[in-house]
Amino acid sequence: MASVNEDTENKGSMWDLDQTLDQPMDEEAGKLKNAYREKKFSTLVLLRLAFQSLGVVYGDLGTSPLYVFYNTFPHGVKHHDDVIGALSLIIYSLTLVPLLKYVFIVCRANDNGQGGTFALYSLLCRHADVNTIPNRHRTDEDLTTYSRFKLQEKSFASKTRQWLEKYSSRKNTLLLLVLVGTCMVIGDGILTPAISDVVVLVAVVILVGLFSLQHYGTDKVGWLFAPIVLLWFLMIGGIGAFNIWKYDSSVLKAFSPVYLYRYLKGGGKDGWTSLGGIMLSITGTEALFADLAHFPVLAVQIAFTVIVFPCLLLAYSGQAAYLVNHQDHVVDAFYHSIPDSIYWPVFVIATLAAIVASQATISATFSIIKQALALGCFPRVKVVHTSKKFLGQVYIPDINWILMVLCIAVTAGFRNQNQIGNAYGTAVVIVMLATTFLMILIMLLVWRWHWILVLIFTALSLLVELTYFSAVLFKIDQGGWVPLVIAAAFLIVMVVWHYGTVKRYEFEMHSKVSMAWILGLGPSLGLVRVPGIGLVYTELASGVPSIFSHFITNLPAIHSVVVFVCVKYLPVYTVTEDERFLVKRIGPKNFHMFRCVARYGYKDLHKKDDDFEKKLFHNLFTFVRLESMMEGCTDSEEYSSIYGQQTAESRDCLLDNGTTIMTEFEHTIESGDSIMPVNSPLRLLQFRPRSSGQTSSQNEIDELEFLNSCRDAGVVHILGNTVVKARKDSRLYKKIAVDYIYAFLRKICREHSVIFNVPHESLLNVGQVFYV
Repeated sequence: MASVNEDTENKGSMWDLDQTLDQPMDEEAGKLKNAYREKKFSTLVLLRLAFQSLGVVYGDLGTSPLYVFYNTFPHGVKHHDDVIGALSLIIYSLTLVPLLKYVFIVCRANDNGQGGTFALYSLLCRHADVNTIPNRHRTDEDLTTYSRFKLQEKSFASKTRQWLEKYSSRKNTLLLLVLVGTCMVIGDGILTPAISDVVVLVAVVILVGLFSLQHYGTDKVGWLFAPIVLLWFLMIGGIGAFNIWKYDSSVLKAFSPVYLYRYLKGGGKDGWTSLGGIMLSITGTEALFADLAHFPVLAVQIAFTVIVFPCLLLAYSGQAAYLVNHQDHVVDAFYHSIPDSIYWPVFVIATLAAIVASQATISATFSIIKQALALGCFPRVKVVHTSKKFLGQVYIPDINWILMVLCIAVTAGFRNQNQIGNAYGTAVVIVMLATTFLMILIMLLVWRWHWILVLIFTALSLLVELTYFSAVLFKIDQGGWVPLVIAAAFLIVMVVWHYGTVKRYEFEMHSKVSMAWILGLGPSLGLVRVPGIGLVYTELASGVPSIFSHFITNLPAIHSVVVFVCVKYLPVYTVTEDERFLVKRIGPKNFHMFRCVARYGYKDLHKKDDDFEKKLFHNLFTFVRLESMMEGCTDSEEYSSIYGQQTAESRDCLLDNGTTIMTEFEHTIESGDSIMPVNSPLRLLQFRPRSSGQTSSQNEIDELEFLNSCRDAGVVHILGNTVVKARKDSRLYKKIAVDYIYAFLRKICREHSVIFNVPHESLLNVGQVFYV
């Protein structure tokens, strides 16, 4: 500690001045009294959502009976006991993975309704310092949606967190695990439509139609597809029950784990590799978790336990009963097992259900890419929120059409369904493994479970998933390589983009300008102050960005009012409107310099209209009013009685838009104080009893009128147009990644000016080049 103090003293008075002038917004970051509460749904709405979830979430899982037995026995069934053993494996796989692991455990790890690997990552980022973009600050933890728990110092959870935070390599490994899981879900989404169809030409037409429907949104698509999927589940359940009764009810002995053991023991290598086909019975499970952004957890749980799970058990048992007596019908076993009298109606519903199957992974892909985008791990793309009631329902046009093209290519490229099944199984099992490892950390750091319970969960999950993983390894050369190639392509995009994002932020941090130097220029900043407001966008929540110094170095003028705007995404699902903006004054009042931090969660949408600018100025004006009130009334008894708290606490309320404070003030102010109209676009407060209050109010009026006049004169948005290049002495792979891949992604992704909806006539780009 002594060396730290000595180092601080040696930095001199300029460093002290800089620290005083530009401290982070601790005192402006008090909590709101009205904490955010998760939305509760009525029983009727919940049942409606459970019904809709069938059409979006469970299409993939529900159509697995179409191809599981064929992919399990591609060379035919040798003995009827093999069918019983395979059925036993299917039953226990469905019970352990979708039912127990996902529906009742993993779904509880949602981030306030948001599912998928990035939702798990955001939870971990809040409970441990593992975010690779170092923009986290203590004030963020005061958000009502942050929900972070303190750990006991000597607890197992605390030791785990310390181990995870100790080295940056562990943080990077964690992020890489999340990205791999995300990329495999995308690969899953590309392969699902391919496995659901047979005739290539018909499949292509169906795919074009399916992806063309996506812009209508999950709500409308859910209403369209849900009746089809519900009818499908009821049909396969009914047919399964009929086949059990008609052909062989003894297949129900497969519920005994003895037959599972016998199958694995006596099957040899062929029996082991057949697990890759059996694993297809649980495909779509990861999409179930990722699609939580579209539906509440309870709705998904109700749909699965009441409809999906029992119908699937009956369907597989019925097919097994049929195959025991018709071992040569393993190809298209499902269609052969349909009673003749209802064959064509079921065929039509099966075709429609196969079309709907891919909806689960398509919707999941949209959700996870939206989360990856917000956390700096995916290039900027257009995100459309398709529902006003459920903000998690999103549509991403660019990704939609990319998925369509890739789906058509995969469907046309594969020669048979067995190859598609092998590829599909590889993608699914890798996603499940990634989720398991993330869940271990969630249980320790977030839920703070006893290590024995965590060990039991880990052992059961890995026992199933590593078994299946070892089976799909044998099929890498038989189609299993396809999802690996697709995932690798998306992984390269995500890793390179994230690397560039981190380097840009580090450059901003290292090259930021000293506030002491800025203030040393004087009120005019050594330049001509022209009428208007300049909004300088920056990645930094503190400090003056280098683009500002670059700007004033090359131009002899700056606007009368300067606002440094930082749009910051946090590892939370949403930031409430009342907590979105932080405003702070920089330097003396005559400098007219402010900082505004706009905070968003990964579910939030940066409005594509004038709302952002209006809210920014509303918060800026409210800040000026509150600041003036505190200066004029700090010592008054009236002020203390109005707020019913200490002056120090009142000072901490310089947060966000101040709407709650102003409303409370206006409702409680009584005789002696009054709200007086003034010749200004805003209604301002004046204090009569004390001269200090009158002076403060007059200063407030003057400044607000000045700000309004500047806004009327024009608002200019100053954005940095940074070009990132690799240093000349960099290695070849780094030059390729930065100079070509990252540069290409920057060119094709959306510009910041489009995201912020900045009109071209008020946009000013400041070019910079930096080397990494």
